[in-house]
Formats: sequence, structure tokens, C-alpha cells
Amino acid sequence: MKKGITLLLALLAFTTLSAQYQPDWNSLDKREIPQWWKDAKFGIFIHWGVYSVPAYAPVNEVDGVYEKYAEHYYNRLLSGNKFFKDFHTKHYGEEFSYADFAPMFKAEYFNPDEWAELFREAGAKYVVLTSKHHDGFCLWPSTHSPRWNSMVTGPHSDLIGELSTSVRNSGLRFGLYYSLLEWAHPLYSKSTIEEWVDTHMIPQMKELVNNYQPEIIFSDGEWDYDSKTLKSEEFLAWLYNESPVKNSVVVNDRWGKETRSRHGGYYTTEYDLVHSQKGIGDKADHPWEESRGIGTSYGYNRFETTKHYLSSKRLIDILIDKVTNGGNFLLNIGPDATGMIPVVMQERLLDIGKWLKVNGDAIYSSQPWRSPNKPKEGNLHFTRKDGNLYIILKKWQKDPIILTGLKSAGKAELLGYKGDLKSTLQQGKLTITLPQLTVDELPCEHAWVIKVTNFAE
Repeated sequence: MKKGITLLLALLAFTTLSAQYQPDWNSLDKREIPQWWKDAKFGIFIHWGVYSVPAYAPVNEVDGVYEKYAEHYYNRLLSGNKFFKDFHTKHYGEEFSYADFAPMFKAEYFNPDEWAELFREAGAKYVVLTSKHHDGFCLWPSTHSPRWNSMVTGPHSDLIGELSTSVRNSGLRFGLYYSLLEWAHPLYSKSTIEEWVDTHMIPQMKELVNNYQPEIIFSDGEWDYDSKTLKSEEFLAWLYNESPVKNSVVVNDRWGKETRSRHGGYYTTEYDLVHSQKGIGDKADHPWEESRGIGTSYGYNRFETTKHYLSSKRLIDILIDKVTNGGNFLLNIGPDATGMIPVVMQERLLDIGKWLKVNGDAIYSSQPWRSPNKPKEGNLHFTRKDGNLYIILKKWQKDPIILTGLKSAGKAELLGYKGDLKSTLQQGKLTITLPQLTVDELPCEHAWVIKVTNFAE
């Protein structure tokens, strides 16, 4: 009997060992993205830090996407960028350093419960906060940045700890952005990069995971070194095998200069770019996510005007575009240095939430409808879920909706509308006639969803 038990225990130990992920991409890339993230579809990104004090980037004088990022203020000063240098000299003086902004980042009006309630009302299912951007300033009392964090200077509080508690109490998932680089850290150089990775970067990431248990890690700043140099495979093997979030954590694809759209977890686009290349393209069948600000920047830029902010309609259209192509949408907000979220950003989030309360059934837990029978018409977008087809109209139309090549189609209904829709299925051709409605009778303001039950082709 003892021999049999010993053999069984050995077999179980071998099975457990063989199931662990090895520190190489061939093994790590086999890990499935946790289903909760695939179902969530919509999240809130938050860029907040010392750069929220100057809150400046040019918005009209430059054309590129990255040139308008206010969170890059420090690096633009280091590189001698004319726009940033002239602004800084004029308003703060040549002797005023970037570090001098830190005591001004007070977050005195930060109310994490109000933030979390806003995100919940927006219909978001997860929240990702910048734990540390490329300037190295930490929003928690990091033992690896003992003099450059929010507990020592500025707010004198653990911002990650406070927000993570409020977000989770609101029923949302919580994640963290982490920069693999720091512009001015003395160890972040070719000659000392191994010491940087071993004594600062990886220990700091493990500190974050162990202390706050984020279920998303949005890494960034990976473009200077390959993933072998950054030892990303070793970190991810620990994250997947041993960490307190090993079963639920989701990571992105920014783990070395060669990894975007190739390795890691979900693939990422940023203002529709993969580095400087357009779009996700043929990678859309892999889990992916678009992130962008409501305006031209991630960090708060007080010089953006209404012409730089996308309308609620445009943001809802982007959400529709990404989800119907199999992606998630991570929409960024940039609070100011006091901890206030600009009113225009709040308004946009609440408008998205109103739309999702009516039409969320077509978004959450859905899959794209990829079919040769799908109409090519630009106004119609499609998702599928639980045997139902969802037809999303960005613009209301008078003409009937016609789908062909179908085997079955049940009742058609307009989400949020109590009246009946006329629909017929004849010889594989489904015709849906939209009702004649006034603006006041429409179930929502910006886009509309028709649900077709028992759908098969």
C-alpha cells in the first residue's frame, strides 16, 4: 500500500512539474489568456504622476502621435526638445528641475471611491493604473525607489493601495502599468543593464505583484533591449507558476524590443499603432487591445481644447470597431495633479456607460462574427454570443437590413425598445425592417443594436 501511495504522489508531483510554464516563449505563449479578460471588453487606463503638474505637450505645433504625449515631459527636457524646453524655461526657469515638480504633485482632492464609482458607471470591467512611468516616480512606497515615490513626497500616501481597494470594492478588476525603463536611472544603460534588471526592475515588479496582486500587468518601455536581456521570460515564468495571481493574471506583449504582436499575452495597439506601424492587421485573431486617450495625450494636458477631445459618439464607435474585430478597448483618462478627473473626461465616460447599459449585451462576452456572408456595408458591425447575432448600427437607417446564406434566424429585437420588429427568413435570406421612430423614441443616442436569436448559417 505504501509503495502504491508513493508512486501516486510521485506521479502527481511529475504531473504538476510538467504543467509548469518554462522560462521560454515556446512554453509561455501556450498559456491561455484568462477568460475574464476576453469577456470584459472595456477598461479604463489611468496615466497619473509627476508629469501631471506641468501638464504640457504641444497639440497644434506637431503632427506625430508620440510628440503630443504630456507624460513624456521629462524626456523631452533631457533631449532638448525646443517646445518643451521653451515652455519649461518660460514658466519655471532654467534652474527648476523635473524633480522639483514632485512636491507639487499633491493629489489633495484624490477620492478613490469616487473614481471607482465613475469607472463602474462607465461600464468598464477593469482598471489599469500607472504604477511607475518612464520617469521612475512610483505611486507606492517602493523599497527599490526609496526617495522617489508618492509616500515620501507629494501626496505622502500609497496611491496604488488606496485605488486598488476602491476599484475592487466596486466589483471591477484591478491592474497595473509598469515601465521597464527609467530615463534617468544611473543603472539603466548598456554597461549596467544586467544589474538594472537583477537588482531593480524584476525585484520591483515582484514587489508590486506580491503587495497589490494586480490581475493585469501592462508592461511598457521595452524597445531598448530584447526580452533575453530584460529576463522577461524568467519573470513571466515566476508570474504564471508561483505568484499570488498566477491563475488570473493577464499580461500584454511589451516584454522586449522584438515581442510586440509576437510574444506575451494579449497584443497591443496604441492610437491604432504597433510602434510606428498601422493597426493590428492579421493579428486580430489573437486576443488584443487598443489603448488611447480621450484627447491627444495619456497624461493630463491642460492645453488640449474641445477640438482635441473625441466626442462620446466617436469613442462609442471606436469601442464598437475594436470589439467587433475581436479586441478590447482600454480608454485612458489623465487626472490632474490634485487628483481631479477633468469634467469633459467624466462626461465621456458616463456617456459610454449609458450606451452600454442599453447595449452591453452585444459587447460583453461577445465574439466577432467572421463570415463570408457578412455584409461589407460600413454602417453595420456584428458580434455573436450564445447562439445570438448582434447587428450594431452606427447610424440609423431607413432601408431594411438584409443578411443572406442563413440556416436559421429567430426573433429580431431592438435592444432597449419595447416594440416589435418585423423580420422574415425566406430561402436563407433574413430581412429586418426597422421601425419609424422619432429621436425621442430611440432607445439610446449614439448607436443601436438588433439582436437576432437562434442564429445559424
